[in-house]
Amino acid sequence: MKSYIYVHTVSLDEGENHGIAWQARKELHKAVRKVLATSAKILRNPFADPFSTVDIEDHECAVWLLLRKSKSDDKTTRLEAVQEMSEAHHWHDYQYRLIAQACDPKTLIGLARSKESDLRFFLLPPPLPSLKEDSSTEEELRQLLASLPQTELDECIQYFTSLALSESSQSLAAQKGGLWCFGGNGLPYAESFGEVPSATVEMFCLEAIVKHSEISTHCDKIEANGGLQLLQRLYQLHKDCPKVQRNIMRIIGNMALNEHLHSSIVRSGWVSIMAEAMKSDRIMEASHAARILANLDRETVQEKYQDGVYVLHPQYRTSQPIKADVLFIHGLMGAAFKTWRQQDSEQAVIEKPMEEEDRYTTCWPKTWLAKDCPALRIISVEYDTTLSDWRARCPMERKSIAFRSNELLRKLRAAGVGDRPVVWISHSMGGLLVKKMLLEASKKPEMSAVINNTRGIIFYSVPHHGSHLAEYSVNIRYLLFPSLEVKELSKDSPALKTLQDDFLEFAKDQNFQVLNFVETLPTYIGSMIKLHVVPVESADLGIGDLIPVDVNHLNICKPKKKDAFLYQRTLQFIRETLAKDLEN
Repeated sequence: MKSYIYVHTVSLDEGENHGIAWQARKELHKAVRKVLATSAKILRNPFADPFSTVDIEDHECAVWLLLRKSKSDDKTTRLEAVQEMSEAHHWHDYQYRLIAQACDPKTLIGLARSKESDLRFFLLPPPLPSLKEDSSTEEELRQLLASLPQTELDECIQYFTSLALSESSQSLAAQKGGLWCFGGNGLPYAESFGEVPSATVEMFCLEAIVKHSEISTHCDKIEANGGLQLLQRLYQLHKDCPKVQRNIMRIIGNMALNEHLHSSIVRSGWVSIMAEAMKSDRIMEASHAARILANLDRETVQEKYQDGVYVLHPQYRTSQPIKADVLFIHGLMGAAFKTWRQQDSEQAVIEKPMEEEDRYTTCWPKTWLAKDCPALRIISVEYDTTLSDWRARCPMERKSIAFRSNELLRKLRAAGVGDRPVVWISHSMGGLLVKKMLLEASKKPEMSAVINNTRGIIFYSVPHHGSHLAEYSVNIRYLLFPSLEVKELSKDSPALKTLQDDFLEFAKDQNFQVLNFVETLPTYIGSMIKLHVVPVESADLGIGDLIPVDVNHLNICKPKKKDAFLYQRTLQFIRETLAKDLEN
């Protein structure tokens, strides 16, 4: 270990060096040599050895003792060291920096996943390599995408990857509002609920790379071709563009599923960036960062969180025993966070720092449920709604409920779903996915734990018997559910009827606890269309309570406030259904 001491230069004239200043410097040098000698002894000798030969005060050894402890062969000792470091709030800057420079990757990741850790533990990322001559970040992103294999990919991803790469740099620069704006006029896009998703070529490139990053060998290519540094440059450049940053974090989170890439991710400085993101008041940003760090943390996390699986609680390391899981499954035009926000009350949905309990929340399961039931692991799932927008123009066949349910079931099992008691909470078409997942799990011996540990299900306006959508024009149906075959929504759909009949019999046999909510108000889509998406009779599964609520289809899963009936009844069901498990 090398140590450096930086001192001011002094005159070589001995006559000038024997005053008070000279004596002070001499004593300082003696003290520094003493500290260095002590630290060398501590780091050289086994940790269990007595320190009787060390001539220094105990409090001066704290940093070096913790560093030594963090490198112990005993896992419990290492975890204790990280916890003690995270609780240190009285150190000087140089002590935090010393830990940052000397700690190993496991300790650094542990500190990033410790709620109270000081950000001074994390060094700035290393300098990024210079851009190639006559190049730009946008062009290098396109080159990164072009360098990746086009094998093992969904046909629609191949189609749009090709389309994105065929666009010239000139057309990118000419788009309305700039390279990274939303609503440009480059590629065609679908409108959903009056919102215009990003349509720039760069966003398509990033979203295509997200899909590439789900394949381990493609992650190796991304890393080998400088992707970690390029993505970091884009992340820093677009701090005012959350969607760009989220897609980048999705890629890093997918790469973190591959343990052989962990050292590269740490060396490139992503742990420091994510440690800061974890402390963000923006729930989406913090949750994406939490997924990356959980996938990197092999000391305390056995599960792997694949793309679209987000732990809302606990996001940090915790001593709180986790006794059950609650899973949130949104509808096909929803999302892991926005579906479960507090009712908007006519204002725009903007994430704000939550200083008080009654502050508006963009994700009530994280803000309210986690506080009311701290012993739960709360997971929210998201599927590729953006790529579903692509598929609105993709010439290939769109995904069915059966395909999506198998895909989600595989991801959830990898996240350890089934290892604890489970309550499922679903909105709209998400409820059909839950039913299909449970039926599929019942047929697979390796998924038996999911069935055995399922305790209950909450359905928010799920069209068990079909929807009125079939009575409306093709355009309206396409607008609402672009990623699902319309025939699966029809009341006379054989697949939907079979799913309902099979699940009802299965749920009765398993004695699942069930709670159904249903909207009573129509949903306004734009200014012209008024639609009662799921009528009362369709939301009746056939078992469990059926509770009508005077809200529309979008707000059936968005309580107005924490003491609203919708949330309190949901909380009551969770507590009652998991009562025995939470007591143990």
